[in-house]
Amino acid sequence: MEAVRGAEFVTVAGLAAAVAQGQSGALWRLEGVDRQLDANLVRHLPGTGGAPHTEDEVDVMLVVLGGSGTLTLDGTQSQLAPGFLGMLPRGTSRALLAGSEGLLVLTVHRRRRGMRIGRTTPAAAPRPCALHLVCGRCHRHAIEADARYCSACGTALTGHPAA
Repeated sequence: MEAVRGAEFVTVAGLAAAVAQGQSGALWRLEGVDRQLDANLVRHLPGTGGAPHTEDEVDVMLVVLGGSGTLTLDGTQSQLAPGFLGMLPRGTSRALLAGSEGLLVLTVHRRRRGMRIGRTTPAAAPRPCALHLVCGRCHRHAIEADARYCSACGTALTGHPAA
């Protein structure tokens, strides 16, 4: 197939055949940087799966490509077989359990937001630290968090929240 900017092409049969028999986990995932979707082809070994968890950020489309298993979605179980297609809404609790042949699934969802570095607004103003209360005259640190006067020389401490 001809290369197209940003396009990715694979065959599921090729990916599954290239992986060692006892290997599990992500066999393939979308790699492009400037994309709106995430997709993963995942193999679960027989009897394995994940503990129930809740995905709060994105809806997930689940397509079963091979094997069998059970999907538990908010306590309701569905049997999985090749051809199963389901949309798992964000906010639902979900767990997969692979059957005796294992389970090969494709998941597709909107790309999650990346980690962001920046300032956040604290829920409540932090309590001032007594170590920041320093006597202007003798330069000693306050001993108590609620000190109003220096314990060494008696000078009023400035910068105290109640002062």
